[in-house]
Amino acid sequence: MISLTIAVYNERWRWLSFNLKREIQEKNVALHKTNQALAEIKGHMMQQEKMAALGTLSAGLLHEVNNPVNYSLMALNMSLMDAAVVRSPDLQESLGDAKEGMQRVQNIVSDLKTFAYQKPGGDSMGRIFLFEKALQSALRLTGFELKGIAVTVDMPMDTHVRGDEPALIGVLINLLGNAALALHKSGVTAPRIEVRAQHLAERLEVTVRDNGTGILPEHLERVFEPFFTTREVGKGLGLGLSVSYAIVQRHGGSLRVSSAYGVWTEFALDLGLANNVT
Repeated sequence: MISLTIAVYNERWRWLSFNLKREIQEKNVALHKTNQALAEIKGHMMQQEKMAALGTLSAGLLHEVNNPVNYSLMALNMSLMDAAVVRSPDLQESLGDAKEGMQRVQNIVSDLKTFAYQKPGGDSMGRIFLFEKALQSALRLTGFELKGIAVTVDMPMDTHVRGDEPALIGVLINLLGNAALALHKSGVTAPRIEVRAQHLAERLEVTVRDNGTGILPEHLERVFEPFFTTREVGKGLGLGLSVSYAIVQRHGGSLRVSSAYGVWTEFALDLGLANNVT
């Protein structure tokens, strides 16, 4: 009788212990998901704060830089028409270089307008814009990082898409900047970034490929995780790709990565074409 009672209690204890372990496991899974969600929200909030700060800075730059740039361009144009300059090829070349430099500054200021005057929410997702123009803005804004790298662009005739242009320029800046960083670190003799786009099933499929060192297989599935980074401490928070992923997802598309370690890395995204109202 005693042994039977002990056996019953022992079985009951095993059953309670099993249920307790299962509950703890379920709660741990739920807690992990909650922590992931909180990390993503924190990442998105930090990125929004950065974009708002960039907008404020851009608005100030528009006022402080645009006027002197315009005055300088007017002076350069007048100087290029001067008789002494017309007779001097060296002066023409020097003033032409100065004019080109000022025009580049003007283009960068113009690109920053996109961030300065963006309006969160509203109908921004339904706006039509030329993706090729957004790409050119991103290329100019990452011009310093892209120094020494050959960038090729292959676009179809029509790249009109619907979406939030400032946010997508931010995605492109992130992809180009990451590719440039990987190429500079790799030390390849002929660093190259290829940007291609094509119409595919009423979407614009865009790829950004570099010929750097690629991504380790064990890191490939984690690149979109918030706060995951292989950079040195203080060199990045690991938020760029996770935020970019959320932005593309918000546009009804997906951001994907593929890589051959030691050879290349490619990011791909897709956006709705302007004539696709669905």
